[in-house]
Amino acid sequence: MAVAVARTYVRSSRELWTILLGRSALRENDQIEAELDRHCERLLAGLSYYKPPSISSGEKLKADKEVVVPLKELGLRISKFLSLDEQQSVQLLQSYLQEDYRGTQSSIKIAEYYYEERLYTLRCVLYLLTYFQDERHPYRAEYSKCVDKLEKELVVNYRKQFEELFRTEAPTWETHGNLMTERQVSRWFVQCLKEQALILEIIFLYYAYFEMGPEDLLAFARIFKEQGFGTRQTNRHLVDESMDGMVDRIGYFSALILVEGMDIDFLHKCALEERVEQHQFANAREICQEMDKLLLTLGDIPHHAQVLLSWALLRHTLNLDESTPVIRRLGSTAIQQNVFQFMTQMLKALGSGGNNCTASTARMCIYGLLSFVLTSFEEETLGDQQHLIDVACEVFTAPNLAELFWDTEPTAGIAILLDNNCGMFPQSMAPLLQLLSALISDKSTAKKVYSFLDKMTCYTEPYKHKPHDVLSHEDGTRWRRQMPKLLYPLGSGQANIRMPQGTYGHVIPAGQGFLVRWDFSYSSWTVFTCEIEMLLHVVSTADVLLHCRKVKPIIDLVHKIISTDWSITDYLLPITSRLYMLIQRLSSVLNPPTDVIASCVNTLTVLATRMPAKVWADLQHTGFLPYSVTQVTGIAQSLRAEGMQAGSYGNLLLSIERPQGEYSVTMAFLRLVTTLVKGQLGSTQSRGLLPCVVFVLKELLPTYHKWRYNIYGIREEIGCLIFELIYTILHLNPAEESQSSNSLSLQSLCTHCLANTEAGQAIINIMAVGVDTIDAVMAVQPNSCGSEGSGQTLIQTIKLAFSITNNVIKLKPSSEVVSPLEQALTQHGTHGNNLIAVLAKYIYHRHDPALPRLAIQLLKRLAMVAPMSVYACLGSDAAAIRDAFLNRLQSKTEDMRIKVMILEFLTVAVETQPGLIELFLNLEVKDDAVGSKEFILGEWSCLQVILEFIDSKQQGKYWCPPLIHRAAIAFLHALWQDRRDSAMTVLRAKDQFWENLTSVLFGELPAPCNITEKSVLETCAFTLKIICLEIYYVVRGSLDQSLKRTLKMFFEKKRYEYWSEYIKSLVVHMMETETEGAAPFLEFHMIISAWRMVLVLATNYVEVMHLCDNSLRLQLLQDVLEGTKVLLLVPSSASCLRMGSMLATLLLILLKQWKSIIVQVSKILDPLDQILESLSQSNQYFMEKTKAKIFSAIITTLQIKRLRVSDISQYSQMLLTVCETIHNEAIVLFDQTHHALTTGDAGLSDDKDCMETECAPRLQHKDQKDGVCVLALHLSKELYEMDESGNHLFLITRKVPFLPAMLSTLELSLRVKQNLHFAEASLHLLLVLSRTQQGAAIVAGAGVLPSICLPLLSVYQLSTNGTAQTLGSSRKSLDAPSWPGVYRLTMSLMERLLKSLRYNFLSEALDFVGVHQERILQCLDAVRKVQSLACLDEVDHTVGFILQLSNFIKEWRFHLPQLLRDVQVNLCYLCQTCTFLLHSPKVLQHYLQVKNGDTIPSAILPRQPKSIQTLTKQQNTEKEEMEQRALLKVQSSLLGILSKTLAAVRHFTPDLSQILLDQSLDLAEYDMLFVLSFTTPAFDSDVAPSFGTLLATVNVVLNMQGEIDKKKEPVSLNVGPLTSTEEAKSLKSLLMFTMENCFYVLISQAVRYLKDPSVHSRDKQRMKQELSSELSTVLSSISRYSRRGTPCSPAAALLMSPASKSTCSVSKLSPENQEPLIQLVQAFVRQIQR
Repeated sequence: MAVAVARTYVRSSRELWTILLGRSALRENDQIEAELDRHCERLLAGLSYYKPPSISSGEKLKADKEVVVPLKELGLRISKFLSLDEQQSVQLLQSYLQEDYRGTQSSIKIAEYYYEERLYTLRCVLYLLTYFQDERHPYRAEYSKCVDKLEKELVVNYRKQFEELFRTEAPTWETHGNLMTERQVSRWFVQCLKEQALILEIIFLYYAYFEMGPEDLLAFARIFKEQGFGTRQTNRHLVDESMDGMVDRIGYFSALILVEGMDIDFLHKCALEERVEQHQFANAREICQEMDKLLLTLGDIPHHAQVLLSWALLRHTLNLDESTPVIRRLGSTAIQQNVFQFMTQMLKALGSGGNNCTASTARMCIYGLLSFVLTSFEEETLGDQQHLIDVACEVFTAPNLAELFWDTEPTAGIAILLDNNCGMFPQSMAPLLQLLSALISDKSTAKKVYSFLDKMTCYTEPYKHKPHDVLSHEDGTRWRRQMPKLLYPLGSGQANIRMPQGTYGHVIPAGQGFLVRWDFSYSSWTVFTCEIEMLLHVVSTADVLLHCRKVKPIIDLVHKIISTDWSITDYLLPITSRLYMLIQRLSSVLNPPTDVIASCVNTLTVLATRMPAKVWADLQHTGFLPYSVTQVTGIAQSLRAEGMQAGSYGNLLLSIERPQGEYSVTMAFLRLVTTLVKGQLGSTQSRGLLPCVVFVLKELLPTYHKWRYNIYGIREEIGCLIFELIYTILHLNPAEESQSSNSLSLQSLCTHCLANTEAGQAIINIMAVGVDTIDAVMAVQPNSCGSEGSGQTLIQTIKLAFSITNNVIKLKPSSEVVSPLEQALTQHGTHGNNLIAVLAKYIYHRHDPALPRLAIQLLKRLAMVAPMSVYACLGSDAAAIRDAFLNRLQSKTEDMRIKVMILEFLTVAVETQPGLIELFLNLEVKDDAVGSKEFILGEWSCLQVILEFIDSKQQGKYWCPPLIHRAAIAFLHALWQDRRDSAMTVLRAKDQFWENLTSVLFGELPAPCNITEKSVLETCAFTLKIICLEIYYVVRGSLDQSLKRTLKMFFEKKRYEYWSEYIKSLVVHMMETETEGAAPFLEFHMIISAWRMVLVLATNYVEVMHLCDNSLRLQLLQDVLEGTKVLLLVPSSASCLRMGSMLATLLLILLKQWKSIIVQVSKILDPLDQILESLSQSNQYFMEKTKAKIFSAIITTLQIKRLRVSDISQYSQMLLTVCETIHNEAIVLFDQTHHALTTGDAGLSDDKDCMETECAPRLQHKDQKDGVCVLALHLSKELYEMDESGNHLFLITRKVPFLPAMLSTLELSLRVKQNLHFAEASLHLLLVLSRTQQGAAIVAGAGVLPSICLPLLSVYQLSTNGTAQTLGSSRKSLDAPSWPGVYRLTMSLMERLLKSLRYNFLSEALDFVGVHQERILQCLDAVRKVQSLACLDEVDHTVGFILQLSNFIKEWRFHLPQLLRDVQVNLCYLCQTCTFLLHSPKVLQHYLQVKNGDTIPSAILPRQPKSIQTLTKQQNTEKEEMEQRALLKVQSSLLGILSKTLAAVRHFTPDLSQILLDQSLDLAEYDMLFVLSFTTPAFDSDVAPSFGTLLATVNVVLNMQGEIDKKKEPVSLNVGPLTSTEEAKSLKSLLMFTMENCFYVLISQAVRYLKDPSVHSRDKQRMKQELSSELSTVLSSISRYSRRGTPCSPAAALLMSPASKSTCSVSKLSPENQEPLIQLVQAFVRQIQR
């Protein structure tokens, strides 16, 4: 890009034009006034503002040191080329670089810019003159003040400039340099003509408001005569056909200025009031004579005609002297030159672009002239009457003239035309209807026209001869009817007009016949109905064209009336109801009258705006529209047009319109279909429109640009209509468009067709027109302001194409592959010739601010969804386009919406377009950076503008409204979210960055009910998120000091309290206005989401965010709870409920993180209970997750502090609600699971053993870890744990039968191995319920065993032969949900029920152990093979259950004797295995590492990810420590299993007291459990457990106690919450318990051997010797430990689980308390030593 320089800013004329139009950021009245005051001199000077080159100016430029040399050199070249002042040339160049630079240094482009600047200067003046007296314009007062300043000298200056323009000779290469080629000379002359026309237009408008003196009129007349009304240009040799329009325009305004200068309106008024002497020309006799001479010498140019007619009228009225011959000559010449035809042509040309002010003023001027002419001269002397009617109709298109006409006298002015044509009705119908149509402008005039035609008093009809049924007057001038007559030969029952008997008629000779004007009253609307009926009768005859010419004006008039005043429609029903048949009949004739058909369709289009369904239903019977003969079922069928017919319209298009090149029916068809689509028809009617839309998409859209056209501009209009139809379809509400989800919608059809067929290419072709083509089209438009015409139609079509493409991409199903449309949009071209570059270059467009905005919006959409690089597509133009974007972004007068769209595009580009965003960031490496790179902002960095937008000092100014501030903060948020470190580093280094960014957080916002600019909430939301991202990603210590101060200030200024309270008030406001829907809540949702992020982050960064105050945190928690309660307590809209769900999530997080600060749990629980009660009454599906969050919150609250039932006021109600939820959810889960089984949707089980560690089967249905059903079970567990008595369970089960429903679902879940989380949670609840005897009885009575016992087989029985597979290792966390865990919980439940109910549950327990005996035996043997924590845990639960069952050994032996024997054997082997593994830690560690591959159990793995780098020595040490902890964890489990195993074995050996006292004891009841051997325990199953096993167990226990005593801090084998001292006491107690049971079993088994007669005495003697020796050694060790002090044995408690072990109370006993044990063993030793 060329070098930019610092300069004093001079606003360009185009920018001033944009400001005056109200399209800039300057929109306040005082701002507009200031701009006009600042530039008033330029507007007054006009084109003379641009001065020619001068020596002094060139020297000043050369001496100016602020202008860089390259700029000076280029400025001097431009000065010569444009013949412009040197300093102004530099200013022009600077403006061009700022506004219109497009990446090229061509001086030709600068010349175009200069020409535009000159025109915009004139357009500004024209705009002021247009609206300075318009009371409706918001800046009228400011414009009026400026015009007052310009008034005196404006015309003098501009007339002089006009003379200079048409007298200036064309430039040459000798005078203007080599750049002035022939093409440039032609371009210069076109500019010259445009400027002449524009200056004349300004003068014309000026004199429309200000009086012209006679001298000025004469001066203008001489100038225009010299110039030949534009035809005798000095450079007329340069005129070609393309310039004819401009030359004609100069002539039009020349003539209008002269006519306006004669002040015909005032002359007419003076004549009526007979005071013509007051006219300014009444006393200017000499000037009148000069004008006579001048006008008599004019040539025969058509432009002269209206001037001659006006002057003749003036001279005739003033009658200053005997100038009748002159008047006659002037008037005759005007008529001969077809003055009225010329007027019509002129007004049409001036109004071709729309109803602009200049055209309206011209019509007012001609209206005055025409009215006075018709009043002053006989109508017959003015030529063809049709020409008068044409010009009158053209005149009445001006605003308010129709109303003015109806208020005038009916016998004066144009009313004479109306009266004359009424006298010829209906013989000559078309002229009257044409005139009346033009006289309709609003509802009042429409009613007047209807009434006028409804009350006609004369009926004119032709006769060749006198009929026999009339009587004639003597002179033959009057006739009288003797009989009534029907005027139309129609059948009976049809509409007709009856002329009554005795009607008089006035006879007028006409050629060879008569015209009789009958005098009687009738309604013309009946005549019109009859005429249409006649056309329907003759449609197949040769008279059809004649009748069509009569009917078309009727239909056009009806169309005009009903489109203006709908209330008249009912009265016109006889006509409109016949249009359907008319369309059907006329479409089938040989040469269809397309103009009549188009008029009919246009009229039906108006009807369809109010009655779409009726119009559609009646049209279907005509066969006019495309239709389908088969039902359309899919998009593919639609696109192939299977079974579709083109209808009569399709035939007309192909056979008539396309060959002729005229498309009135096509345009009417498109308008009709668009109107029907807008009518929101039902689903049936919408499907009926599918063939019409398919026809447009397949036959019109791809090919319309290739058709033949007779009239310029029709192609663009047809394209615009097609695009409007598609745009309407794509903006339909899908819910309203189709009521059936299975039906094919218009929207999906359009989306698919445009995305995948050639129709999409047509859209792309329109978008690819490009800004240069638009500029070229706008440049050749003849109108002054460029706001109407073909150029504007093209712009509108492109805008529609942008919107359509954007919506197609948005609506296209995301599952589809990349469509041809997307491929065409994103494909790369060469030299920037691709669509992305074309779209980006629309930023240069200035005529319509919506066009670049929509182009940027489409770019944003493509950047989001398309896999392409925008930066690569831009190619070499990237930098120039970037500069254009930034220029418009930083311009203080630019339209705010474009700025916002640019910022939104850049925000998207941060994430999706890395190359493009780097281009816009424009970060440069600092020159003096040493080592690491240090970046600074480049000259063209968008961050410069962003920093200006967020500057707190700029807020509230007109160039930085809240929407732009919000967009700028959103862009910064995107940078932080995408982690653009270099940009963030540069921004952090900027002074006051954090202060400016967060300033919005420290302001006071309006109350939610009073807030008008909701974007401020989004700004605050993005700011909060940026702060959160900064804190989260940046290490605490490296936070900027500025940010730290801001966070501290946030706390000190109580902004936490403010924002918490404000968020709560937002929530309350949402509930109050929730009927408005979700749209207004978007900003509320964003700020609440951001506040949630702040609070969640605050739970982990308390110190950084200064949230250490517990009272403050508690207040924030309470506010969140209150907000949640407000949103969820009463039924509300979906948006409110979603917001409530979000706050519920936040509440749950805060409860878990801040539970330590909660003192009064009831203040939390009560609102939660109310919310739960409300949610339980809601059946909405999306409330499930919210309900689950509330359940979790209540569970978390209950776990904060141990509560009693009395602490919760609504305990019973809460429990009842939860149990009802369990009941309902269990039933639903049962049904869903059963349905999945019957339909085959769910896989029943996986192929792995339930004891293995693979993840559970895929979750189905409502069974989720955080689902309502599972959480309700957990909450009920928490509630029942508070009920120590268990009474509430009894009461609840009587009200809600939740246990049967839960057990039924549990049974099904276990049977099919589904719903893991539900099964686990249910068993946890049953465990809690079974704590008390009453609860256990209720659980057992509900049928727990039938529901669990047999279905539990499905959990682990997988092999086809019915045997369980080998237990596997577990790599999952022990606490993670798994089917092995379910089995373990079932074991614990059986254990607890048996312990609580004893004999009442014994038979069920025996049934359970019988069913699962294979698994139980396998489990007892599993420790030798698998030492995983999961396996050991199952063994622990199994042994615990056997321990309880061993209390009933007699019953067990009676029912299951073999199982009892197998269990006894396996328990002994289990004891041996545990002892061996505890005795050999290295062997155990080896097994853990090698055999199971489970070095570190997942339960104690660290959560942080492993480092990729090589492990250091420190890391190796940490690994060893973790392995040691894992080993200790497994040893702890083995010790627990060993203790329970020995306790169970104790029940299988004779009672020690009985066998020692030698009481009556049946030795046959007790089997030998241990063999008579004293070898060390082995790991091999071939080695039977022996007395050596028991002795080894005692030694292992003693060794463990020794290890504990050796360490100052005892080693913990349990990883739990206890302190080390408590752990040591618990462990010692467990060891003591194990040793006691071991001695008990040892002595009991030894005595059993000694008393068994089957044992040989030699073996008994050897046993005595071995035991004596071993026990003596053990006793000495025990004595040592006893003297030190040992804890008591928890034998009485018979530890149920590791958890209970860790919590049992331990008391230290003195050695004397342990003497009985020592004495017992000593006594036994002494006994066997005998």
